[in-house]
Amino acid sequence: MTEEITIIGGGLTGLSLAVGLRANGIPVTLHEAGQYPRHRVCGEFISGVSEETLNYLAISSTLADAARHSTVSWFRGNSLLRENRLPTPALSISRHLLDNRLRHLAAEEGATILTGSRQKITPNTPGSVWAAGRKPVNGTWIGLKAHLRGVETTSHLEMHSGPIGYLGITPVEDGWHNVCGLFRIDRSITARHADLLPAYVRENGNTRLADLLASAEWKEDSFTAVAGFGLGLQEPTPGVLSLGDSHAIIPPFTGNGMTMAFQSAEIALPVLTRFAEGDFDWQTACSTITTAHRKTFRKRLTAAKLLHPLLFENAALPLLKHAPLSPILNLIR
Repeated sequence: MTEEITIIGGGLTGLSLAVGLRANGIPVTLHEAGQYPRHRVCGEFISGVSEETLNYLAISSTLADAARHSTVSWFRGNSLLRENRLPTPALSISRHLLDNRLRHLAAEEGATILTGSRQKITPNTPGSVWAAGRKPVNGTWIGLKAHLRGVETTSHLEMHSGPIGYLGITPVEDGWHNVCGLFRIDRSITARHADLLPAYVRENGNTRLADLLASAEWKEDSFTAVAGFGLGLQEPTPGVLSLGDSHAIIPPFTGNGMTMAFQSAEIALPVLTRFAEGDFDWQTACSTITTAHRKTFRKRLTAAKLLHPLLFENAALPLLKHAPLSPILNLIR
C-alpha cells in the first residue's frame, strides 16, 4: 500500500512537490493556511533554475510564458554603479499568478488541496512535510513588496541599495513591475501600510526612486509586508522534515530564493516517493533529505552570508562597482 504524503504549506516548495509526487502516483494532501490567488513578499525573479529541475517536478508548463530577463543595473543612492548582462536569462512571474497555476496543476494531477487550513505538525509523524515558509524569530529585517505601473527601468532588473537595505524592480506580467525590498527595521519611520515602501526607500537614500514610487500606479491589494524572520539556515525542529524557506532563507540580493524553493522540492521528491512506496522508513527518509539539503545549499548560503553585509557599507562600493559578475553568481547560485 502506498503511503500518503501530507504537505503543510502551499508556497512554491509545497505546491511543486505536490505536483511531482502526483506525477509519480503518490497520494498527496496539501494544507495552505491562506487562499489563492494571493500576493507574497517575493522578488519574483528566478535566477539559476534549470529546465531539468522544472521538468523533473513536472511544472514547466506553469512557467512557459514567464518573462525572460537578462540585463541588470545596480544603483547606490541616486547613482548608477554598474550595468551587466546575466550569463543565462532569469525568469520573472508574479507569485499571484504562479502559485495559483501550481495550485490548479496539483489539483488536476489529483492532489487534495485544502485552503484556509492552518495546521501544526507533530514531530516524528511519518509522511508529514513542513513547507510553511519562514520560522518566526525576533529578526531585524522587514520585507516590503508591491506591484506598480509607470515605473520605467534602465534594465530588466534594477537593484537600489543604501545604508539600511536594498530593493529590486523587475517587470512581471500585464505591464506591472514587482517592487520588493529588504530593509533593517527602523522604528523612527512612522509611515503605515503601503506608505512604508517609499518611506523606507527614501530613508535609504534612494530619493529619486522614492518620488517615482509615490507617483506611480499601485495595483490594488498588492502591497504586502513581512517581518520577524532571520536569514540563512532556520532553526531546525527535532523530528520535523522542513523544506524550502523552512529549511533556509537566502538573502534576496542573490535572486536565488525561488530557485532554492524548487530545488528543495527536487531534492525531496525521489526520497519521499521511495518512502511512500515502502523502500525507506521515515527516519531514513528525513535524514537523507536533510543531508542532501545541507550539501546542496551550503556553499551558496555561506557565500551570501559573507557578501550580504557588504551591500550596506560605503567602503564596499568599489567591490559593488567593479567585482566581476560571473564568479559572484557562481558563489551564490
